[in-house]
Amino acid sequence: MKKKGSKTLIIVESPAKAKTIQKYLGNGYSIAASVGHLIDLPKSRLAIDVEHDFQPEYITVRGKAKILKSLQTEAKKADTLLLASDNDREGEAISFHLKNALQQKNPRLPIKRIIFNEITPHAIREAVAHPLDINLHKVNAQKARRLLDRIVGYHLSPILWKKVKNGLSAGRVQSVALKLICEREASVESFVPEEYWSLEAELQKGKSVFKAMLIEYQGRKPVIKNKIEVLKISDSLKDAVFKVTDVRFTEKRLKPRAPFTTSTLQQTAATRLGFYSRKTMRVAQQLYEGVDIGSGRIGLITYMRTDSTRVAGSALQEVRDFIHKSFPEELPEKSNYYSPGKGAQDAHEAIRPTYVNNTPESLKSYLTKEQYKLYAAIWERFVSSQMIMAITKTVSVDFKVREALFRANSTSIQQKGYQRVLHVLAQREKGKKLPRLTIGEEVANLRFHPEQHFTSGPSRYTDASIVKILEEKGIGRPSTYAPIISVLLDRYYVVRRNKQLVATQLGRIINDLLVKSFPDVVDENFTAQMERRLDEVEENRQEWVSLLKDFYGDFKKQVDYVMDTLESVKGVMDEETEYTCEKCGRPIVKKLGRFGFFLACTGFPECRSTRSVPLADCPRPGCNGKIISRRKQGGRGKEFYGCTNYPECDFITQFKPTNLKCPKCGYFLVDKEDKQRGAYKACINEGCNYLHTREAEDQSA
Repeated sequence: MKKKGSKTLIIVESPAKAKTIQKYLGNGYSIAASVGHLIDLPKSRLAIDVEHDFQPEYITVRGKAKILKSLQTEAKKADTLLLASDNDREGEAISFHLKNALQQKNPRLPIKRIIFNEITPHAIREAVAHPLDINLHKVNAQKARRLLDRIVGYHLSPILWKKVKNGLSAGRVQSVALKLICEREASVESFVPEEYWSLEAELQKGKSVFKAMLIEYQGRKPVIKNKIEVLKISDSLKDAVFKVTDVRFTEKRLKPRAPFTTSTLQQTAATRLGFYSRKTMRVAQQLYEGVDIGSGRIGLITYMRTDSTRVAGSALQEVRDFIHKSFPEELPEKSNYYSPGKGAQDAHEAIRPTYVNNTPESLKSYLTKEQYKLYAAIWERFVSSQMIMAITKTVSVDFKVREALFRANSTSIQQKGYQRVLHVLAQREKGKKLPRLTIGEEVANLRFHPEQHFTSGPSRYTDASIVKILEEKGIGRPSTYAPIISVLLDRYYVVRRNKQLVATQLGRIINDLLVKSFPDVVDENFTAQMERRLDEVEENRQEWVSLLKDFYGDFKKQVDYVMDTLESVKGVMDEETEYTCEKCGRPIVKKLGRFGFFLACTGFPECRSTRSVPLADCPRPGCNGKIISRRKQGGRGKEFYGCTNYPECDFITQFKPTNLKCPKCGYFLVDKEDKQRGAYKACINEGCNYLHTREAEDQSA
């Protein structure tokens, strides 16, 4: 019980969270924000004593001294201090360093730790009523990760400066993600699509018109390589009778999906809402920290950094009561439970609404468009997870036509179940309802529909798929997925193109160097094993010092060896060209910059003339210009490709030119990608039908 007249200071991480919590506690409580880490390693040096058990040298973060001084002043006025940073490793470390810094000025001040999974009046009051000690094992796990990342970055970056280019940097986990993206890019570029055709028949019974697909021809699954073959088949079946030979009904039970974890939230927000991972976490943070909903500020969702699908018993009862009232027929006899994923720490609940009665529609007027979409997705996923399964019924009808077998399918929903609550996450219905058909019945064939396709190659990673693969491989943790992507983008090792993550030339060079020189550091299994060992530190099953010792010895030997033996590629990057500077007449060289290759005058710094690297010759007749990369809006708009003779020549294309020539007309080929073909190369000449397929490669060989 809090003594009358006493004052308690609570320190959280963000001002928004402080504003929400302040409203839940009465007089005698004051809330302040640390705004993240106040104590950390200095940026300018290693600051780790590798000779003496890797003891770190912590300092006040630059620019945060005023905040720390203000907190020390507030702490002097308090009788009790409660540290309420986020309930994860980083949050525990923030609380640990704050306690040390504040007790130096106030050695007798009682300092405790409080944790909560949601920012609601009940959760905050419960946390305040049951303060804890700081979890030193969790602090040590954060320390081990921080020092490990510092050691890797501090030693790899100078190698990149000396061997590649000044100003570059490399991170431990980011380098593994970069390797995955580069490997996928190589697969995309090497893939050559192959042409194939399908054949549908448009059938009619009475007023009902539907389609059936050719699934068997001459006793085998049809492999139709070109238009000639498909027309040969359709001609052989001309005027033939379509007779029903089989009618089958199958039932499929669709279970609801588990409530969101951090990774599944990021994946769903990317695929369904079009949100990048950074945006998803920013909006989720706003919903967690609190929104004014008219009756006051309240946290709308539970903590958004979690790998668990577990739900508190009280929340399960609340959602079952809601379903019983709103969707009584969709309430299962008992709660649905979901097993945690492989390697899940299960430290927090799944991401769910704090109050299920706060429906998305009831809050829509208080939320931004982005907040509404994400909250609706979280609410729908949670409520649907505790409803009965959906049931679909599929009817398959086979038609025998001479040497061919065609099949028509139609799926209908027999029981909506959990899908009844889905709107933002609703799946669109596919397929047309078939008329009632019986074995032996004949139907009319109106016409055939041959359709050209191309085999699809591997897709480039998106925010959703890279997060999924990182989670599957055990690389990183829920709190690090979005920052990993952001760091790669900020360093220009990766760019986004049509929402896909594409490795830049600079990124590939960095990756090649790291893969050849430090195979263990960028190995997925090695990195996943390190993540597991960090978890063991948090569980007090591994000493943080021994973890660093095991890593550092061999790593430092390899660093020294690479620094001494690796050939510098700096000189290789400055390629001679046939061009001369228009301003001073000196030779122009091809250089590698932060944003890829460019042309620069050898007279630098006296002459600072630069230009883009030509990618191809302009295809316009009579124009001797070159095609280069351009951007609108001061270099920040979408990339496109145009002629250097602009405005005299206004040729532009959105497709990136390649260094390949069309074997039919001599124009250059461009990179294209669509859902039907995947990634492929095609001629820029609109009057040329050349597609860079395997068949075309064989013909031109």
